[in-house]
Amino acid sequence: MQRRNFIWYSLLFSSGCTIANPLNDISKKSASNFPKKLRFTVTDVKGFKELQQDYEAFRTVLEDILNIKIEFFPVESFVAAAPALQFEQVDIVLAGPSEYVILNARAKAVPIVAIKRPKYHAVIAVRAESRIESISQLKGKKIAMRSKGGTAGHIYPTKLLLDAGLDPKSDVKILFLGDKGIEALKKGDVDALARSLSGYEKALRDAGLSETEFPVIASGPLLPSDVFAASNNLDTAFIEHIGNLMLKHQDKLLQAMLLAPGNEQFQGSTMTMAVDTDYDMIREVYKAIGEGDFIH
Repeated sequence: MQRRNFIWYSLLFSSGCTIANPLNDISKKSASNFPKKLRFTVTDVKGFKELQQDYEAFRTVLEDILNIKIEFFPVESFVAAAPALQFEQVDIVLAGPSEYVILNARAKAVPIVAIKRPKYHAVIAVRAESRIESISQLKGKKIAMRSKGGTAGHIYPTKLLLDAGLDPKSDVKILFLGDKGIEALKKGDVDALARSLSGYEKALRDAGLSETEFPVIASGPLLPSDVFAASNNLDTAFIEHIGNLMLKHQDKLLQAMLLAPGNEQFQGSTMTMAVDTDYDMIREVYKAIGEGDFIH
């Protein structure tokens, strides 16, 4: 813990010494209309304590980069983030692809910057001893998924079931078990596990298990990136300003994010400008699984 804190404060000191004045990138007249404070949340992190634990270093560096005070505003779920944006309780949200689609539909959230994760695929794994080798063999079986509405832990695995000819509502039983899915699979309480590739690999490492014992039988395409989205109540020029600065200083931001053990899924990631149409793939999946009304 002491070593981590030393690295963190070293990073913050370095950031403070090297980051240029953001007012150099915009006119002082425009900057005078910008907010003096921003409220930030992460859709899959519950509670102030958890936000602080996983994103305090990131918050501090972002605050330094933008030269604007940033405060945490915890939300109970990605669904709760939508009204928080609508009623100006939160200004910037870090959301998964599925969550962003919902926030965009319900609160007109504006994409700022995307975090491209190299291992962001949905996978389905089984016990090797089960001799299940394809998704079609999961008919009548139980599948552990992570959380309802999660991109890699629910939405896209459901699309994989549909593509294999299975009805997710009648041909299989889906259980949302959070991070306890690998334990349930090991015990035989479920027959398959659906997670992101990085989540699956971490779950095996944490449990001291191997990919040989729990092989992947299906993998989806690279999913759209996680995205920082802004309230549409913010000025368009200001949102663009935030995006430009985040891209310019993405190495410092990602380094700060990775100081928290809970963010290891972002290892090897890069930031790019977020484009709304990149998430049409997720919108199509919602329609395919019969949940199109959820994003309208």
